Amino acid sequence: MAISSKTVINSMIWKLLERFSSQLVSFVISIILARILMPTDYGIIAIILVFINIANVIIDGGFNTALVQKKDADQTDFSTIFWFCLAMAGVMYLILFACAPLISDFYNNEVLTPVLRVLGLNIFLFSFNSVQRAYVSRKMLFRKLFYVNAIAIVLSGIIGIAMAYADYGVWALVGHTLTSSLFCCIAMLFFVRWYPTFEFSKERFAGLFDYGWKIFMTNFIIAIYGDIRSLVIGKLYQPASLAFFDRGKSLPSLIMANVTVSIDTVLLPTLSEEQDNKTRVKQMMRRSVGVSYLFVAPLLIGFIVVAKELVLALLTEKWLPAVPFIQIFCIVFLLMPIQNVNTTGIKSLGYSNIILKLEIIKKVIEAIILVVSFLINVYAVAWGIVLYNVICIAINLSPSKRLVNYGVWEQLRDVMPTIIAALLMGAVVYACSFLPLGNIPLLIIQFIIGAASYCLFCHILKLDSYTYILKYLKDLRSKGE
Repeated sequence: MAISSKTVINSMIWKLLERFSSQLVSFVISIILARILMPTDYGIIAIILVFINIANVIIDGGFNTALVQKKDADQTDFSTIFWFCLAMAGVMYLILFACAPLISDFYNNEVLTPVLRVLGLNIFLFSFNSVQRAYVSRKMLFRKLFYVNAIAIVLSGIIGIAMAYADYGVWALVGHTLTSSLFCCIAMLFFVRWYPTFEFSKERFAGLFDYGWKIFMTNFIIAIYGDIRSLVIGKLYQPASLAFFDRGKSLPSLIMANVTVSIDTVLLPTLSEEQDNKTRVKQMMRRSVGVSYLFVAPLLIGFIVVAKELVLALLTEKWLPAVPFIQIFCIVFLLMPIQNVNTTGIKSLGYSNIILKLEIIKKVIEAIILVVSFLINVYAVAWGIVLYNVICIAINLSPSKRLVNYGVWEQLRDVMPTIIAALLMGAVVYACSFLPLGNIPLLIIQFIIGAASYCLFCHILKLDSYTYILKYLKDLRSKGE
């Protein structure tokens, strides 16, 4: 049965609401922790998470995406992948446990060994939760996912904040991270009610592996290259510099990650159902690009303008060195939604080989940029990511012209009016910064005026996505009445 564009946007908006509401609570918790703890504590965790994230990519193996992409995936498929991922988690934990002292010696920091060995237990929870989330994505159970995330975030936040106030330092972050994953897995069992069965099919595994290994290689390359930055910054510029770099990345990432996950979670299973109808795929991709930029562009551009005031108000002066990184990463994330929709579209059509080829090309380019930027300073590393993503737009968008007749210039024409509206809003918000007000009152005024001016500019420019969302909300209200 064909899935309408309205169904796609409906699911995407539900996913966006779920992500933003849960991340808002998570954001508040992270701010409280950041005000209590020191940047060096975050730097230590950032180094540890590099190794854990790589282990998680290996454990996932691209099977999560394969389960969602496969049209007739059933309980046997999900259970097969569950047991494989759990076994891989055991192998990866033993490797991390054994390598922990070597990592501590490399960074001349003894605390890394116990932290890695304890936080490394998170990979077992990840292996369980990865299959659970694939099931949620497959069934589009996004309302239930809201309750799951709410429970996990609130309970783990309480534990993390209590440990931070009790002066546990870096261990407060360890406790917060571990309990978040644990509560998420437990809540999934109650709300989603998917349970593995004791079955493993070699034939099903082989079929899923044939598609998934290319996605795995793509994700692995991305993880390695992304985490190399953290490893080198942590070594060359000390954990505090890495903390500022990561904090600058994480704040705007709250916006982009939510949109990216929402797009990929909703769009992949939907487009997979329509993979034989290229015209429908193009229509859904086009609508998704427009809607994502309608939300992302004003938030990121506004973030660039108010970054300093926001850091002072939320994180205090000790985090001011993170401001330039926040502004740079806002530019980086502004370049990403259009890329994410295209790569999701390509994956949904079954062309995981194209994704892998594109990633290899991009990583050769990224390697050159990385080497040059590391020779300059940590700010050059951040600006190098901007340059890399500018180049990636042309690379990631080019296959869509051949596959669904949605070329680079057509896509850019679709998003430019929204970018212009957001830039005009940014100018208005910047003008407000000269008002003689304190940080918090000024931020409130900037937010209100920014939101109002953005809606005005969208109306004046007659943005298609803006009109579409207004109509969607009007339809929802009429149904409610």
